[in-house]
Amino acid sequence: MDNSSADHRRRQLLKGAAGFAAAPLVAGLAGCSTLAATTGSEGAAAGSGRNAGLSTDNTSVHGRRRLGNLEVSSVGLGVQNMSRTYQTTIPHRPEMINIIRTAFDRGVTFFDAAEAYGPHEVERILGEAVQPFRDKVVIATKFGWNIDQETGQRRPGLNSQPAHIRIVVDNMLRRLRTDYIDLLYQHRVDPKVPIEDVAAAIKELMDQGKVRHWGLSEMGLKTLRRAHAALPVTAVQNEYSMLWRGPEREVIPTCEELGIGFVPWSPLGVQFLTGAIDESTRFAEGDIRKVESRFSTENIKHNLALVRLIDQWAERKEATRAQIALAWLMARKPWIVPIPGTTQMSHMLDDIGAAHVTLSAAEARELDAAVHAIEVRGERLPEAVLQFSGVEAPPV
Repeated sequence: MDNSSADHRRRQLLKGAAGFAAAPLVAGLAGCSTLAATTGSEGAAAGSGRNAGLSTDNTSVHGRRRLGNLEVSSVGLGVQNMSRTYQTTIPHRPEMINIIRTAFDRGVTFFDAAEAYGPHEVERILGEAVQPFRDKVVIATKFGWNIDQETGQRRPGLNSQPAHIRIVVDNMLRRLRTDYIDLLYQHRVDPKVPIEDVAAAIKELMDQGKVRHWGLSEMGLKTLRRAHAALPVTAVQNEYSMLWRGPEREVIPTCEELGIGFVPWSPLGVQFLTGAIDESTRFAEGDIRKVESRFSTENIKHNLALVRLIDQWAERKEATRAQIALAWLMARKPWIVPIPGTTQMSHMLDDIGAAHVTLSAAEARELDAAVHAIEVRGERLPEAVLQFSGVEAPPV
């Protein structure tokens, strides 16, 4: 690639970075299960993949978990890709509403969105879907990107100015067809706004009854501590899966110390852990996974050892790949609540069945040791997106 082409590609990544950022990232990264790549081994994926031999007729979520003092279903549903899949196709809106409502019927009470998803459109879909049972579910959404509130246009960088947060929340409430948000996250730390100022704005919204709990996503550890000291934080949302285990070093121990719940986005490793991606996969234009080095030709063959390990445990536990990947997360801590996302009904039913997969203490240790024996090669995100993670807020 010549220098001009490389510069152009970098500019495009930077321009779209707000859309990439998740709990997730590219309109669909909260652990989405939707197949959004063309794969050279489609037959193998279909025969041995997501729901092979699995009956989901009576599948429902088992149990509840607590994020701080907020009770939710043990598995949630990330709805990010319901307005646009990885490869930029637009899902059928009535079916997305059907999936959300069926998830609720099967015991899911925790639904995750953000103003950046769409932008705005995912909140509209979720609001319409849960309106008949709004008081029986927990809605999580996120602010923080610099998004025009009238047009939905993504502007450069971030915006957590208190005045902007107030406007954003009022607009979220309209899109979600509700008068309160159960869990409001700062999507990424704004390096220009002290976190104490953000906490004060959230506290004001809490006093008004518009927000009940708050959290942070992909923040720096010092910022997390400062935020919690200013206003108790209910949950942290970071990428976490067998494929990306970075939060284990410091974030999860800090959450445990402070009594903060943890919500992994992309708990299925952007479909990789379900077996939907292999060395023959060719990603569509606009699919962020195309520029993630963990899926490069030189790295993916090595990283597929994780899928082979999952296959062994899926057979052993009579479960699916997705269920093993999610059960591993849930066995890590009782206050970890994964939010796999999908645009397919069968995948949603598969995911929520993970709560029925039980690992004994010995099995959990055995699986965990096997997972950590496999070193994942490659970066989880492009540098233009990674630069927004681990940021510390400025001093007051």
